[in-house]
Amino acid sequence: MTHNDLRSDALPTTVRGFLPASTVHDADRASSFLVEDVVVVDQAETFRGRGEVYAFLRDAGAEFEYTTEQIGARRVDDDHWVVTLRLEGTFPGGVAELDYRFTLRGDLVSELVIANHEA
Repeated sequence: MTHNDLRSDALPTTVRGFLPASTVHDADRASSFLVEDVVVVDQAETFRGRGEVYAFLRDAGAEFEYTTEQIGARRVDDDHWVVTLRLEGTFPGGVAELDYRFTLRGDLVSELVIANHEA
């Protein structure tokens, strides 16, 4: 099944830089794409500010081995983008499709909501 509306190279540079850094837990690099007062919501848990988000990026899912594949992307408007990733690995359930809903402020991410993909 494919959800591709946009190719990866059509995404904003910020999103293209953030995603690969975050999937390998490179919190230093991923944090460079965030505003200071960033808000990240992952499965109903909220992290506020660069410090909390840094720890989340470093630690989230680190206890599991998994692969990620971008299976979709779409532009909502100039400041809002959604990227769908398929994760397969050793976490409970073994497979997940997640929407990464980005809100940009200028060239940085101001909000990211990670939730189960809405078919």
